[in-house]
Amino acid sequence: MSMSPGFARRVALALILLATTAALAPARAQDASPPATAQSKPAPADAEQHKLPADSTTRHTLALPGRSLSFTATAGSIRLFNDKGEPQADIATTAYQLDNTEARTRPVTFVFNGGPGASSAWLQLGAAGPWRLPMAGDAAVASATPALQPNAETWLDVTDLVFIDPVGTGYSRFVASGDDVRKQFYSVDGDVAAIALVIRRWLEKHDRLLSPKYVAGESYGGIRGPRVVRNLQTRQGIGVKGLILVSPLLDFREYSGSSLLQYVARLPTMAAAARQRKGPVTRADLADVESYARGEFITDLLKGQADQAATQRLADRVAASSGIDPAVSRRLAGRLDTSEFQREFDRANGKVTGRFDASVLGFDPFPDSSDAQFSDPSSESLIAPLTSAAMELTRNMLQWRPSGSYHLLNGAVSQQWDFGRGRSPVESVTQLREILAVDPKLQVLVTHGLFDLATPYFGSVVAIDQLPPFASKRIRLVTWPGGHMTYARDDARKALRGEVGAMMK
Repeated sequence: MSMSPGFARRVALALILLATTAALAPARAQDASPPATAQSKPAPADAEQHKLPADSTTRHTLALPGRSLSFTATAGSIRLFNDKGEPQADIATTAYQLDNTEARTRPVTFVFNGGPGASSAWLQLGAAGPWRLPMAGDAAVASATPALQPNAETWLDVTDLVFIDPVGTGYSRFVASGDDVRKQFYSVDGDVAAIALVIRRWLEKHDRLLSPKYVAGESYGGIRGPRVVRNLQTRQGIGVKGLILVSPLLDFREYSGSSLLQYVARLPTMAAAARQRKGPVTRADLADVESYARGEFITDLLKGQADQAATQRLADRVAASSGIDPAVSRRLAGRLDTSEFQREFDRANGKVTGRFDASVLGFDPFPDSSDAQFSDPSSESLIAPLTSAAMELTRNMLQWRPSGSYHLLNGAVSQQWDFGRGRSPVESVTQLREILAVDPKLQVLVTHGLFDLATPYFGSVVAIDQLPPFASKRIRLVTWPGGHMTYARDDARKALRGEVGAMMK
């Protein structure tokens, strides 16, 4: 989860809610399990100092409306080695397996968040896990009591769950020192290779290779997800039945530099934020804005500011759609950056709107400053209660007590992340095409909140519309009123659970 002007600029400095290369050590380690001799080598003393404790297995019964769920929880880790058999990182996982089920037919879903630098606590405690932390209303303040409650919308009814914290998040950590190791894991390809390997190792460890398998990711998980599935298909020998993407970013090119698509992607979300102030909004209510964004808006953008009539026309239309002062929109030539919209949306009242949920307003701490100096009122207030709740769950309810700090959001990861070099910003649409081409039965679910400015829903609409029919017809895109963590709202969380259940049935 992140915040700062211009999505492309922020992604390396901020925290977003949250493939393989043979040249990278995690990637090399994925092609086959390290030989037994390598696994049995004594780990260096410094690695043992950082080692996570042995797995903890506990049993629970959860009373929910209309049913009771008995399940086994395992909090622990999987150690990753390089191709020399040297320990590199311990990756923390939290797994929930329903009791008295047949492993061969019981689905198992591997879940991660994004960032890069976000732990899986957001999806675990917000949407899918057996326990939930309220994230809306009075519960969405930093001082809220981090008390977990049974999650009536848990996915555990239909699938076992394995939550993965990439290295540097949660309790996951490096056990090898040196910048080279960090560079390997803190990269697009090294990260994907590590996650795919963890999934395979978990399946082997728990004898679940025959189970139906699903992958779920949020936010930057839109980059990770298709690439992880592709890696599993082609490098790990693991087939995946379905991919679930929650508020995903699929293509950084939409938000890079001077790309005009960034304005197209954001406009319907800005209009949704303006209209929800007058009453409930659905995607159907935004059909006129979507049509304008695809047509006259992009046409006038392409004409450039040299065409003064086109520029004034689009600036006035953007102001009318977004609720921004027409004078401000004209000054910006109708090209509203996310942070500019956040500050101008309710500037008259000294408030800023959320990047992760544009329907949430908060105070601007420096309303008279000429510079934008505000954080995100729709996400930062959740950091304290969610961190405390994740620690309470792991250490006391699941009886797994690692030493060291728990990282819900780790800024060091995002700051050091290598998004790759060259002319092409990172994207996963290519891998989405490939995984759907190689497996004609694979299904993809994409969900978005209408008020999410971090990863606007219309960006995914445009990206999916460019796919050939064999791919697009197996992608279901659904939207609900809400923000990046759309599951914070009861109706959206219930609807998400229904979509996941329908996919797995």
